[in-house]
Amino acid sequence: MLHLLYILAFTILAFIAVANLIRNLIMFSFDRERTYPVRSSQMANQGNFGYVSSRRQPIPHPELLDSAGNLIKEPLLVMRSINVEDARQQLDALYESSPGHKSENQEEA
Repeated sequence: MLHLLYILAFTILAFIAVANLIRNLIMFSFDRERTYPVRSSQMANQGNFGYVSSRRQPIPHPELLDSAGNLIKEPLLVMRSINVEDARQQLDALYESSPGHKSENQEEA
């Protein structure tokens, strides 16, 4: 009897999880098409003084803008392959140049 109760409980949880997943996918698709409002400092510079302009220009996500509000055109993540020995040498150089590192000569004294 207890096994049937577990099966029923996990079946209900599975249906809730799948329904939640579908609802989130639908909400994300609607949110993707949404435009973000312009900051008040940008509107004051344009002379709108807090009023949204009639034309709707899509504004990119804030993480794609630099501190001045311009679109970043360079890649955000660049990865290059490196072999194990080069990585070990770079890590050793960082460790040896760290302020808390004591050399072997200082530890013996």
